[in-house]
Amino acid sequence: MDKSWMKKPRHTKEYVDGVNEFLKFACENCPTDSSICCPCRKCGLRMMFMPNMVFDHLISYGISQGYTIWHAHGERKGEASYHAIGAQNNNEQINEGSSGMTTMLHDVFPMFDPEIVEGTGPEIRVEVGEAGVQYENRQDSNERVNKFYNMLKDVDEPLYEGCTKHTKFSAIVRLWNMKCLGGLSNNIFTELLEFVNELLPPGASLPKNTYEAKKYMNELGLGYEKILVCPNGCMLFWKDNENLETCVVCGASKWKRKESMDESSKKGKRSPAKILRWFPLKPRLQRLFMSSKTSSQMKWHAIGRTNDGVLRHPADGLAWKTFDSQHDEFASDPRNVRLGLSADGFNPFGNMSISYSTWPVMLVPYNLPPWMCMKRSTFMLSLLIPGPSSPSMNIDVYLEPLISELKELWEIGAPTYDVCSREIFTMRAALMWTINDFPAYGDLSGWSTKGRLACPCCMGNTRSRWLKHGKKFSYMGHRRFLPINHKWRMMARTFDGTREIDPPPTMPTPDEILEQLDDERCNDRTNRKRNRVVGSTTVKEHSWKKRSIFFSLPYWKDNLLRHNLDVMHIEKNVVDNIVGTLLNIVTKSKDGIQARLDLQEMGLRPQLHPVITAANKTYLPPAIFTMSNKEKEDLLKVIKNVKVPDGYSSNVSRCVKLEHRTIVGMKSHDSHILMQQLLPIALRGSLPKKVIEPLIELSGFFREICSKTMRLEDLDRLESRIPYILCQLEMIFPPSFFTVMVHLVIHLVAECKLGGPVHYRWMYPVERYLHRLKFHVRNKAAPEGSIAEGYLLEELLTFCSRYLESAQTVFNRPSRNPDDSKGKVLDVRLDFTAWTQAHRYILFNSDDFTPFRMMHLEILRNTIDERHVSNEELQKRHQDQFCNWFQDYVMKMDDNERSELGHKVVMHSKGPLQVAKEFKRIVINGTKYRTRNYENGKKTQNCGVSVCTEDGLAWYGQLTRIIEIMYYDGSRYVLFKCDWADVTMGKGFKEDEFGFSLVNFSHLVHTGNRITDDPFVLSSQVSQVYYVADERCPNWVVVVKTKPRDVYDTGEEEVTDDDDDEYLVNEYCNTSNDEAIEPAIDDVVWTRNDIDGLMIETP
Repeated sequence: MDKSWMKKPRHTKEYVDGVNEFLKFACENCPTDSSICCPCRKCGLRMMFMPNMVFDHLISYGISQGYTIWHAHGERKGEASYHAIGAQNNNEQINEGSSGMTTMLHDVFPMFDPEIVEGTGPEIRVEVGEAGVQYENRQDSNERVNKFYNMLKDVDEPLYEGCTKHTKFSAIVRLWNMKCLGGLSNNIFTELLEFVNELLPPGASLPKNTYEAKKYMNELGLGYEKILVCPNGCMLFWKDNENLETCVVCGASKWKRKESMDESSKKGKRSPAKILRWFPLKPRLQRLFMSSKTSSQMKWHAIGRTNDGVLRHPADGLAWKTFDSQHDEFASDPRNVRLGLSADGFNPFGNMSISYSTWPVMLVPYNLPPWMCMKRSTFMLSLLIPGPSSPSMNIDVYLEPLISELKELWEIGAPTYDVCSREIFTMRAALMWTINDFPAYGDLSGWSTKGRLACPCCMGNTRSRWLKHGKKFSYMGHRRFLPINHKWRMMARTFDGTREIDPPPTMPTPDEILEQLDDERCNDRTNRKRNRVVGSTTVKEHSWKKRSIFFSLPYWKDNLLRHNLDVMHIEKNVVDNIVGTLLNIVTKSKDGIQARLDLQEMGLRPQLHPVITAANKTYLPPAIFTMSNKEKEDLLKVIKNVKVPDGYSSNVSRCVKLEHRTIVGMKSHDSHILMQQLLPIALRGSLPKKVIEPLIELSGFFREICSKTMRLEDLDRLESRIPYILCQLEMIFPPSFFTVMVHLVIHLVAECKLGGPVHYRWMYPVERYLHRLKFHVRNKAAPEGSIAEGYLLEELLTFCSRYLESAQTVFNRPSRNPDDSKGKVLDVRLDFTAWTQAHRYILFNSDDFTPFRMMHLEILRNTIDERHVSNEELQKRHQDQFCNWFQDYVMKMDDNERSELGHKVVMHSKGPLQVAKEFKRIVINGTKYRTRNYENGKKTQNCGVSVCTEDGLAWYGQLTRIIEIMYYDGSRYVLFKCDWADVTMGKGFKEDEFGFSLVNFSHLVHTGNRITDDPFVLSSQVSQVYYVADERCPNWVVVVKTKPRDVYDTGEEEVTDDDDDEYLVNEYCNTSNDEAIEPAIDDVVWTRNDIDGLMIETP
């Protein structure tokens, strides 16, 4: 479109004709409203009038010369002719600066589009009057207009004269991207900018230092507000209290007290005692819809999600669906945002010996699909609560700005421009739940997670018992969750000495909770005693310490799942209890002298009571779960010697200390891998079956509960099974074993039904995000300030990175294992045996040759007497003869017949080239494979493979060779040559009593050296497994299946066996019938007779 008329004088015919063409274009492309934006020099797109009025303005005042892209009048991004105005600029079109960067700039400043003229920018509001659309704040509007045009100029202007690849804008964004990805300090980045400026020709316009670059980038970013806080955390100096000097609760000053009070110090600027940094939520949510890269994804939960009853996303959970049914107006627009809130503390100084706790409060939008949700790029920092101490129950004070904003987003909403639909809508938002560890659960919910009523799910019906000698509460009583007529309920002596007649606890209704919260002591910050609410007929205890600020949200009381139990920390605590008790680790064991004295106090398990000897020693009889030193060493050796695939986990073997027979320094993910995979394998043969079975089944429970997809029937099965598992553990371990974290396991399935898969509700992504925030701390004197400034720049870079198509960013940087990564490539000549084996496998595993295989098989049947030849012999002849027959069959055809077959079939009949490529390692679909010899001496294991045949038989092998063969038509195939174990039951394959699959590679199905052997398999057919060796079973290894990361079952395709295999992997233990493992009342054994007890000093 020719826009040269914009440079002409206003009285010329060319200018008037151009104005008419402009108005015609604007009326055709803008919405059907009667008014359009006026781009004259006086109005500058800030006013809207009828077209005839706009014509008069353009003739009277002229058109804004910077308005070269008519984005406010329907001209879409990328359609403009950037050289139309600047005809004098003969440079070539900038590759990157005028494409992705222009799109990004218009997304940042959407108020210049026609659909956004009603003012949905985060800082500009408008009102509609008789004169058109007018900004409330003319100064702010002018600043943003100038900012937009300045940056638009930088987008179009080459970095230097003659530069065809970058503009000033794109160069700065790319350099800043390098700084953040590489973790460059400000000083190094300044030196880099100085050096780059020296390399550039005169006239280049790059920033001179980090300060200028940061100032330039901040023009695109979103800011934050500082709110002064009482040093004791009593109140915020905000809104009506902003001008107060002292706290109305405790009287403390909001300013730091200066040590020296001389005249010079009194004249200095006062420093706030505490600063809360608030990152407003509305503009950040609005930007998700204004960005062309994320807007469409914000409706995935309603439009892109498959609704087939499988739980893949929080939207599949009952809590989400119930919320929709209760608030149908909110649910009617899929663009309304569902949020999750997470808060946790961390030490910004790392491992320094400083007690300091900074508390970020983060939000995550759940509208997004699984591959975007819970990622660092979509986390939003909302509040940064300063240290040095935890806010504890006073966290509600710090949450006031966020809750106020959430209330506004629910009741009023925010006008937001949706770039996909090109319309303005009223965006609303709702908080679904919180994600936090158990102590933070109590701080956010107001329910004390300590003491006798520590369970926030059982609440007033929590079953606990004070242990006099252990000086803590024990949370048993899981027989309540068994069927009401189950005989375990009556077995007092086997459990805690009582008979169980109570039904499972039920959650109080929202009205009952509000009634409890109406207790005035819940709002008394000085009250820390247990509250009692006296009803009309009964007295119900509760453990509310406050009325949480979340209850001020109108919908909060009706949410089915307000706060999530964190599976990550629960699993780690369970592992610590199990491992610490089995290995008798001093600081973690739940079976010591105090635990035995508590048993004696309760009159339970007399065989385990401590015995005082004549030498003033105390003898602790060995419990049924006590392990000998040899058994501990065998268990630890399995974990010590295990090798897992690359990227599967950290090196767990480093935590094992064989000389001390202990495990130390395990992180949460180490406990995750240990619980779900390694511990069940290591326990085999170490303890009596009665002890091993429930532990293995508990491991399977955690594996299934952590699945990416869940079926309701599987959750029902787990929910009915977990009470039996915990009751079995009650029969084995002492009461001190059952901390509140162990008890919480019984509530996990119910929360999965409400909230969906745990991956959206546990702390792993939050902990990783906290580690990233810690990375921003460069100034140890002001950790919160460093985090805030670092977050703003990273937030901006994340936004810009979505538009950088040719640069490496956080969105397109290579993964740990990029596909087709092969390492060193060798050209090898295949011998005749390997050549034949590989060629035969290709022909027998490609659908293109199925008709010819059927033809050859039919010929064989017609030429032999089937009465004397078995089907196995027929298939063997078929495999041996097909390749030669196929080649002869094609060669005997004339040219016309061969042309009908197709080029691929003809070329494949000749066989592959004799020269092939060989690799030592390769990455297929994100999974790394290595040959067995190549990984000798390495800490990881990537040579294990598995192939499942059509009849469901699984073959297990070890990778010995990776080759790529090529046919004459250019077709390439990557083949794995493996040593395959003979999976015939009893030879090279067996299952133990717990359901583990074991293979023996000293019993191979063949050596692979004969021409009739079949050692090859296509790389696309295999799945990765790893093998765990156990010295207690020489030559046998346990098979553990793996699944690649970042693979999401969205339900768009039919669920295959591979999806079901996730559940088959989890079912290690065959014990599913609780009746088969119930102990007889007269046959209860609490001790072991084959090992010695422990002699200690009498306390």
